[in-house]
Amino acid sequence: MKNLCVFAGSRLGSSPAFSDAARDLVDAVAQRGLGLVYGAGNVGLMNVLAETALERGVRVTGIIPNHLVERDAAHQGLDELLVVDDMLARKALMAERSDAFVAIPGGVGTFDEIFEMLTWAQLGIHDKPCGILNVEGYFDPLRTVIENAQAKGFLADAHGRLLQFETEPNRLLDRLLGTGSTG
Repeated sequence: MKNLCVFAGSRLGSSPAFSDAARDLVDAVAQRGLGLVYGAGNVGLMNVLAETALERGVRVTGIIPNHLVERDAAHQGLDELLVVDDMLARKALMAERSDAFVAIPGGVGTFDEIFEMLTWAQLGIHDKPCGILNVEGYFDPLRTVIENAQAKGFLADAHGRLLQFETEPNRLLDRLLGTGSTG
């Protein structure tokens, strides 16, 4: 089974569209017979992802650092809960367990995680696709930053294209993983 890693906020955000998009993404994951890998949180959009996936019969693997487990932030109903020493180990295990990466709205942690995977792709550490589910224009400023880095000569056009932007989950997964379901 292929696994999609989703990076998401530990908050719900200011619009119900963010939670709706998380559920829609899980529906697209379920239709393709994919598994879900995420940060194992029991709050915010991370929790929406997990709860929706479990309701839809999607296998859910959560990966969380010990210090967050100690704060009772780990979702306890997952198919697999992996506890690691720190955030670096979390990202490494997420990369190992996943076939593609998607960011949905979130904060600095979400940005860090998708940029780490994008950097690793740029450096050839992995060749797994990276995508952004751009809900209500949330990531438009990020797209502008990437385009500016390309225009100013700090990012090769080919590397700028490593991060795929879409507004609809099925189109995003089609671009990252190919069309149709795997199961």
